[in-house]
Order: sequence, then C-alpha cells, then structure tokens
Amino acid sequence: MKKYIYKLTFIFLISGLLVSCDNELDQVPFDDFASANAFVTADDFENGIRGVYVQLIQPGFYGSSDRGSMLTAPDVLADNVTLGRSGRNTKRYLHDYNYNASTTMLTFYRDVYVTIYHANQVLFFAESFEGETKANIIAEAKALRALAHFNLASLFAKIPTQSGDANGSLGVAYVTEADPNILPARLSVGDSYAMIAQDLEDARAGINQTNPDGRMGKDAVNLLLSRVYLYMGQWQNAIDAANAVTASVAPRDDVVGVWEDTSRAGLILDIENELPTLGNAIGVAWSQGGVTSLIPEYVASFQLTNLYAGDDIRKEAYIFDGSSGGVAYNGIKKLFARPGGQPGVVNYKILRAAEAYLNKAEAYFNTGNETAARQALDVVRNNRYTNPPSGETGNALRDAIRLERRLEFAFEYQRIFDIKRWGQSVQRGSEGDIADGSGTASDVLNLAAGSDKFQLPIDQGTLDKNSNMQQNPGY
Repeated sequence: MKKYIYKLTFIFLISGLLVSCDNELDQVPFDDFASANAFVTADDFENGIRGVYVQLIQPGFYGSSDRGSMLTAPDVLADNVTLGRSGRNTKRYLHDYNYNASTTMLTFYRDVYVTIYHANQVLFFAESFEGETKANIIAEAKALRALAHFNLASLFAKIPTQSGDANGSLGVAYVTEADPNILPARLSVGDSYAMIAQDLEDARAGINQTNPDGRMGKDAVNLLLSRVYLYMGQWQNAIDAANAVTASVAPRDDVVGVWEDTSRAGLILDIENELPTLGNAIGVAWSQGGVTSLIPEYVASFQLTNLYAGDDIRKEAYIFDGSSGGVAYNGIKKLFARPGGQPGVVNYKILRAAEAYLNKAEAYFNTGNETAARQALDVVRNNRYTNPPSGETGNALRDAIRLERRLEFAFEYQRIFDIKRWGQSVQRGSEGDIADGSGTASDVLNLAAGSDKFQLPIDQGTLDKNSNMQQNPGY
C-alpha cells in the first residue's frame, strides 16, 4: 500500500490537483492544461485514482482531525460513549448537541468535497482515455464519489427511512463537475440517494473483482450499495447487493487481531497507516497515553459495556481496562494501538464483511422473511459468541438484529445513523465516565426523535460563498 499511495502527494502537487488542508474548496486551482498533461498514460490514471484515496484520509474525512473525522463523530453524537472528564473535550460540541452554523463539521464538509473534486477530475479526463484499465478507473472514481456524498448525506440530511417526509426534504449538493467554481444547490434527499445508488450501480458494473490493497473492489461496492439501499428502504435491493458480497465474516478467533492489525480477516476496505510514510495517530480523538496512563477523551459508556455478554469476543476486541492515577476506565480499543505500538496508530478499517449479513438480516426482516433474517443474523452471532442466542421471532428478532448491529459496529462510524434512520431517540445512560459507572456522566443524555439536531448545520462560510446553498431547518 505504501509504495502505491503515499507518494501521490508529490505527484498531485506537481499536477495542481492537491489542495492544502487550509484552503476552501472554491480556492482549488483548476488548470485544464496542467491536468490534461497529468492524465495521459495508464499509469497517470492509476496515480490519479490513488490520489482520490489519499483524500479519504485527509484530517476531516477518515483522517485524524479532532474537528470532524468520520472515524469518531457518529459515536460521539450517539450513545456508545461517555465524555472523559480528564481529556481535552474533543468534539464536545457534537456530544452536547451544541452546534450551529459557526460551530459545525467544517473540516469534514470541506475535505469530503475536495475528495469529490478529485474523483470528478479523474472521471472528466478518463472519458478520452482508451486504455484497458478505463472501465475500472471510472468505476473506482464513481464509487469514491458515491461514498463521499453518502457520508455527507448521512450527517447533513435526513435518511429516507427516518420519517414520512424525509425524501422530499433537503439532501446534499451532488457534484459531478470537475470545476471548483460552481455554486451547486442541494437536491432533495430522494434525488441525492438516487444519484448515490446510480453511481454505485455504475461502479459495480465496471469495477474489478479485486484491486490492490487499500482500494475498492466489487465486494466493497456491493457492501456499500447494500447499506445505501437499506437506508433507502429498498429491502430486496439491499438483500441482493449484500448477497453479492463474497468475503467471509471474521471468525471469532481473529476478531481481536483485526483491531490490533495482526489479522485482516473480514476486512473489505482498509488502508495501511504505517510509519514512516504515514503513521497518523487516528486514535487520539478517543484517548491519549498508554493502558496505565490513559487520558480518555471518551470512554465506552457503562450502558454499552454491560450489553456485551460474557462470551462475546467483541468486548475484548473493542474495550480494554485502562487506568490513570488509580482511576479505572473502559477504554476504547478500536483505533487504540498495535501490540507494543505507538498509541493511536493503527490501520484504517472502513468496510467489513459482517455488515453484509447484518444488512440483509434487517432487510429480510422488513420483507417478512424471518427465517432468512435469523439465518443471516446467526452467521455473525456464531462467529462472536461461544453460546450464541438464536430463535427469536417478531419484534424480539427485530430488536436482536438492532442490538447486534450496535454491538458489532460500536465505535465504527455507524451508530448515530442507525438511531436516526430507525426514527429513534438518543438515550444515554446516566452513569459516569469511570469503569464502574461512577464519576461524571455526559452533560446531555437525550436527543429526542425527530430533532433537527440529527441533521448537522451547513457552516456559515459555505452559505456566504454559495448563494444557492440552503441551511437546514432549526439553525
């Protein structure tokens, strides 16, 4: 991975395609002559698509920014974590739902649209490219463009199944032009999701079954498409896309190793994060220090910690016994460290095979096929427990599917979106930040279902620069 991707910074500085993290999107230079010369050979397009992946790990996207990384915000906004009182109050404005047009995920919003810009650059010049890799390059660029817009829509717009009026509400500006000077307007949620799904449908038709490590292949596209269709309430399409995923769920014996970077079992899209070429401390938004010198920004909530059964391997894989000065914490192990490694430095894990089974379990349940739903759910449970629960029906089965989704993807960029799309409220426990539930609880414990706070505000700078941009209701 290192030899393929991380050298791209230099390449894009030369071609004028890379923007500084401090620049706004409308300051990105568009040099048609320079870009045209940068996209000529098959190697140029390979470099170009790798450069889009570089943007995924920029600070505000899946990078390491305290201000808005996708790696942590969806759990900070939800009920899986409790604010650590000895930390730096990272993302506390999100955790307390104290955000407005002046305090929002600006870094995330900007970095995601820069990613989209780079994908569109590749797509623009690929139209005149006649190499053997053309179909795969176009497919990867469309898949990455869809992933970026999907993450934007999840945070800044309603989700189609969230409420009866969701599809007609404000979605996102779906940008398909390689021009930073346009002033796009927001589409509806329905139209936004239709374009996300269409990009992914196009992508899976042309993408290679496998691509080099750290890049999307057919499994990644099908898995993402199954999630998009699940969010859209298109149950059979979600099932079909999930059934097309060929990767296996990580077996129980490998679950701990996945999060310590000693195993890649069940991973569909992950990106190396190695020193000295990268080595981003992506875990610092959860905590700093070592196991016995932990300074937690957030800890695993007492409520969540107690949901894991004694024979559930995920508790060992996701949560560790941390301490500092004699105070015990339920430390968050995802993103924490490799064995003996630098705290916070681990590989990025973006898509995993277990999701395909949980997606189709939920979708099958919603079609009324409880037998198929249980079978899909049990594929995950049989690889997590020594004595897995099973046999539920009706609402108990629905609740079991939702519980396993929470347990499987805790601290993994999905929780707030599940609560939101199910039309539920956030209900945090009143326990504190210390391991036994004592200490100080988070200041805000609930977010009512249907609250405008489930959609983040568009930042004021974007509104000022784009007269076609509309703010979300409630801000």
